[in-house]
Amino acid sequence: MSETYSATGRRKTSTARVTLTPGSGNITINKRAFEEYFGTLSLQNQVLHPFHVANAVNQFDVAVNTRGGGVTGQIGAIQLGIARALLKTNEELKESLREADLLTRDSRKKERKKAGQPKARKRFQFSKR
Repeated sequence: MSETYSATGRRKTSTARVTLTPGSGNITINKRAFEEYFGTLSLQNQVLHPFHVANAVNQFDVAVNTRGGGVTGQIGAIQLGIARALLKTNEELKESLREADLLTRDSRKKERKKAGQPKARKRFQFSKR
């Protein structure tokens, strides 16, 4: 059996468990085809970005299990998971992946709603009289 590399990526409320296996470049996300899960080309290119940086396009089969959040959060989580898994395949990729900002966990999350306000930062209209 060929070697597999696993990693986890997170962004906002999304989590992605990524498994890389040496292969021909097949990508499945939640047991669905990659092109079916992310319909537009720009979304697909964002997922493939770590492979372009590492010059490893069509060298690995990718199986992703992702849950939580929306499309943007899931893409960010998948990117981080793929970058971390690629790092396990070859430690020399660390510098190029770091330069492309693919190894940094984006810690920004939605700010909680505060009491006495309609949203997190928005205030109710102030009336002087």
